[in-house]
Amino acid sequence: MSIIPQPLTQFPWRVLALLAAIAGFGTIVLYSAAGGSITPWAINQSVRFCVFVVMALVLSRIPIELFARFAFPAYGGLLAALVLVELIGGVAGGSQRWINLGFMQLQPSEFMKPVIVLAVARFYARLPVGEIRGWNAIWPALVLIGAPWALVLVQPDLGTATMIAAGGVTVMFLAGLPLRIFIGSGLTLAAVVPIAFSFLHDYQQKRVLIFLDPESDPLGAGYHISQSKIAIGSGGIFGKGFLKGTQSHLDYLPEGHTDFVFATMAEEWGLVGGVLLIGAFLLLFRWGIRVSLRAPDKFTRLVAAGLTTTIFFYVAINLMMVMGLAPVVGIPLPFMSYGGSSMLTVMLCVGIIMAIDREARRRSRSIGNWS
Repeated sequence: MSIIPQPLTQFPWRVLALLAAIAGFGTIVLYSAAGGSITPWAINQSVRFCVFVVMALVLSRIPIELFARFAFPAYGGLLAALVLVELIGGVAGGSQRWINLGFMQLQPSEFMKPVIVLAVARFYARLPVGEIRGWNAIWPALVLIGAPWALVLVQPDLGTATMIAAGGVTVMFLAGLPLRIFIGSGLTLAAVVPIAFSFLHDYQQKRVLIFLDPESDPLGAGYHISQSKIAIGSGGIFGKGFLKGTQSHLDYLPEGHTDFVFATMAEEWGLVGGVLLIGAFLLLFRWGIRVSLRAPDKFTRLVAAGLTTTIFFYVAINLMMVMGLAPVVGIPLPFMSYGGSSMLTVMLCVGIIMAIDREARRRSRSIGNWS
């Protein structure tokens, strides 16, 4: 008989240890970015992580049937909140993204990232198998994705809108829609990009142009990418050493504690630190995909894979952004970049995947007991 209480043995300790390792490393990087001080970033990041871990564990105990039942109501509520943002939302930094609740600033678009996956997965789980190749399998999902995407895009928040669209479209792909639809859509999108470019805000157009040629304005709009590349390259294989980074400490690297935290890390920890960090994220993705493969039904399978892909997009877009392989769209690096919104979203995803994993293990034990 084990001396450890059974509820504790059911916690996904390996995943929690992996998340703690990534977040702990992020706290160390933020400590360095602040010049060797736990304030203002490192201590706040640590407290947030502890709070959100508890939240994820609470989510993991919720029956998965409730996520399915409330997927559409949650989607509808957030869609209404996005409309309210347009009507009464607060403006900061040229963007209108928040609703002032008095005790906090609510950003509905962050919650829409995991909820769009739940809603689209719920739609395909309820769709008869014989209709998966018909038009009725496409247009409702496009409406579900397009409505919040458009509302977030006009805030304007290109990064979040991209994440919402990517999460929803990924579920459509995983649901089994014909590949020709995605190929045709990709070609159509490529054709309309020049037209869509003209509708972007000036700062968004500048980000795209700088992505194509960052050296055209190295001291202006291309400054972020240029300094990020210098920081990453100067780190070499083993880095300059902890607290010895120059680009971030001498304020050459803007946003070195948020969007460009990977560059701050790479300068001090080098290629070795970068590879270890990416390897840790790959282990997290591997866990999420394995949960998806073990999921007991179509809804949970799509949700686990969709939420894992959402976290993947966070990591992939941020890394491409800081290396100059994608335009700067303000996507933070999970558990590394300072800020509560992105960590909250990622931990919501992790908590729901944990709930699916717990349900799959429970059903597996039940089948084993019956046999």
